[in-house]
Formats: sequence, structure tokens, C-alpha cells
Amino acid sequence: MSPVDFDQPPVVRVTAEDRLDPDDWPMTIPAVAQVVRDGLELAKGVTFLVGENGSGKSTLVEAVAVAYGLSPEGGTNQGRHTTRETESPLHGALRLQRGLGAGRWGFFLRAETMHGWYSFLEHNPRSPTAPQESRFHEMSHGESFLEVLRTRFDSPGFYCLDEPEAALSFSSSLGLVSVLDDVVRQGGQVLCATHSPVLAAMPGATILEVGDWGLRRTTWAELELVQHWRRYLEDPQRYLRHVLD
Repeated sequence: MSPVDFDQPPVVRVTAEDRLDPDDWPMTIPAVAQVVRDGLELAKGVTFLVGENGSGKSTLVEAVAVAYGLSPEGGTNQGRHTTRETESPLHGALRLQRGLGAGRWGFFLRAETMHGWYSFLEHNPRSPTAPQESRFHEMSHGESFLEVLRTRFDSPGFYCLDEPEAALSFSSSLGLVSVLDDVVRQGGQVLCATHSPVLAAMPGATILEVGDWGLRRTTWAELELVQHWRRYLEDPQRYLRHVLD
């Protein structure tokens, strides 16, 4: 009998038990249909889903986060808030194979709903004996994101991020790579949807390119995103002449 591996990440594999209507959204998205059909192995460390708008990367991250028990509008698995339900039904069909010996802590950082999470924290303060909560609404968008990274990404667990670069400068994006490296060193696991070539260049990360083909594993240099950015920075007019009169 082979020994049992207790050094597993929080989520080992994503599968789907209930079959959704293939003609209804989000099953019409190739990447979603592939995950429902074949499942998705999640490696230790960081996995980036990289693709164009509408490719399904954010839909997948949201569904996995909610299936894990996190609020669809962001935050931890210890407090849930909602303003308007917009999430897809995909999370209800997903089943997560949890890692043996892995912790249950999790956090979902979702760029467009963090304002609501900040308000939730203001109306649901910590106990008087707990450390005082940061005043996120009094910070700039980028500053508040960095403060969340500093105060919430500090323990082993499962971290889902949906386009976190939306609020971050170039240097702050590098800072996020450093934070994610610390999370991995502590035994945490990250699933991140991104458009950022800066984040996707993180050493040791798994990169899944999302598109009309579904999901495919690739390298940073082979990403269409990276190739376009390289060509654009070398000669912006090559692209701009097609969009400007």
C-alpha cells in the first residue's frame, strides 16, 4: 500500500457532478464546457488563467471560489455579504476535491466588488479585542488593494483573485508577485484570473491560457498576451493605426 500524501494543496481537483444545459451560458464558453467535461487539476502554488475578456477565466475563478465557500462578492469564508446576485450557476455544479491536511482558510479578491466588501467590514466590525480594521474607504483604490494583500494574505489557505492588476501600478504588481510568493512558501494555493504579463511571469507558476480552444497549459513566452505586448511596446503604431482614424 502506497503511503498517504498529507502534503496536498487546499484544492486538488475540480469536477462537475451536475450537467448544465450545454446550450445555456456559461456552458457556451469553451473553457467552462471543458472543465465540466474533463475536470481541472489544480497544482500546488499559483495557477494563472490568462485570456481575453469573455474567455471564461473570471467565470471559472468565481465558480471555484464560491464552491470553496467564499462569498461571490469577495472576502473570506468567515463572513458573507451580497448586494446583487450576478454569479453564474456554475458553482452549484462544481465539486472540489480537498487536499488532505490542508487548511480551510480562503479569500476571494475581486476587483469590481471590493468597494462593497469594505462597506461590509465597516458595518460588521471586529470584536473590541481584535486588531483595529484598516479604513479601506479612506485609501486610494490601489492603496486599499495593497492593504488587503498585506493584512489578509498572511496565512496558508486558498486564495482566488480576479484581475487584481486592475487597481495596481507596475511596481505594485511586482509587490503582488512578492506577496503570492510568500503565500506559496507558507503552503498556500492561488488561482488567479489576469491580463497582466507582469503577474504571469511569476517563477514556478502554472499558466493556463483560456480562449476559443478552452484551456491549455503554456509558458509565459508563448502567451498571446505577452507576444502582443512585446510587439506593441516595440512599435505602438503597428496597433494604433488600426483603431485611430
